Amino acid sequence: MSLKQYNQSAWMERWPAPAKVNLMLRIVGQRSDGYHLLQTVFQFIDLCDWITFHPVDDGRVSLQRTIPGVREEDDLTIKAANLLKAETGCKSGVRIDVEKNLPMGGGLGGGSSDAATTLVVLNKLWSLDLSREKLMDLGLALGADVPVFVYGYSSWAEGVGEKLEKMYLNEQWVVVIKPDCHVNTKEIFSAKNLTRNSKSITIADFMAGQRQNDCVEVVCQRYQPVKDALFALSEFSEVRLTGTGACVFAQFDSEDAAYDAYESLKKNKWQVYMAKSVNESPLYSKLKINK
Repeated sequence: MSLKQYNQSAWMERWPAPAKVNLMLRIVGQRSDGYHLLQTVFQFIDLCDWITFHPVDDGRVSLQRTIPGVREEDDLTIKAANLLKAETGCKSGVRIDVEKNLPMGGGLGGGSSDAATTLVVLNKLWSLDLSREKLMDLGLALGADVPVFVYGYSSWAEGVGEKLEKMYLNEQWVVVIKPDCHVNTKEIFSAKNLTRNSKSITIADFMAGQRQNDCVEVVCQRYQPVKDALFALSEFSEVRLTGTGACVFAQFDSEDAAYDAYESLKKNKWQVYMAKSVNESPLYSKLKINK
């Protein structure tokens, strides 16, 4: 398929912006600019927002529909598209339609993933030919989680989350609870009693079972719904907080076990999702550019 043919068909596609979960999160220091130094492990799950890009002739970047509570100019997909244009001098325009399925403020990376899909796909559609590394650098300017979504693989991450090393993790079934609250990440990272001096570990340490999240105690002190969700899901499997939350999740070896937990928790009025964890981003699976 020629590039022109690829572009014509790709404009009609719905592109996935997958969720992520943090399988571990350690805070090992803090930079002079206030950013925290982390060690974390990202894995994708096949729960996705879906984005369609419509070409326009006037060079403008706009949304098909805004997300309630988010101004258009603050939407990360708009910022990502405009950043691409500014970086490359591209004169093309686009209207972006986001089908929002990932809960906001949940720690699943929805906004960051939307931004990454915008960077990766528009780089193709606009024939800009920026490298994945360059797109990751641009993504970091939009948010600390954007680079891993551009990278596209389960990853061990350090720094502020941008130093990535590919990992091959078990792909399991995942049940996620979104408590009825939004956790303010800035508030959690500003908390005086947050652990900021955890000892750095190795990938081998993580694989051997060191999977703590240093934010759990602070989040549970401030957000009772998160604490309640952790307790509810712990009845079915080992439960963890993703990022600073609010979402909590558990992994299951079988679809049946995950489904039983999902159905039981739904009956108790929780907002619950069931998905499969995957090591390759669904975006790159769709693009078919992985080697």
